[in-house]
Amino acid sequence: MVKYLTKEEELFDLVEKGVNLVEYYTEWCGPCKMLSNILEEIDYMDIIKVDAEKFQNLAVKFGIMSVPTLCFFKDGVMARKEIGYRTPEEIKDIYKKLVDD
Repeated sequence: MVKYLTKEEELFDLVEKGVNLVEYYTEWCGPCKMLSNILEEIDYMDIIKVDAEKFQNLAVKFGIMSVPTLCFFKDGVMARKEIGYRTPEEIKDIYKKLVDD
């Protein structure tokens, strides 16, 4: 399920349990648009999309310097950060490693 963040404070509730993916993106980013199609197809974890320009405080807090950036959270803690486009296989491999740890 893909959810677009609408309030900064809701992010922490959304990633509280399980493995979740937070994608930092911008509307004008070409690789973000390519990645968006892939994320729409994922059904094994929740995905939260955060517009890095609208939520600059969160981008600074998590050290987001470029987009797209994928932040994988496990039980409320950021467990891994990937910068740039990732294939569906790469995303699934990261997810499996986090679930197995």
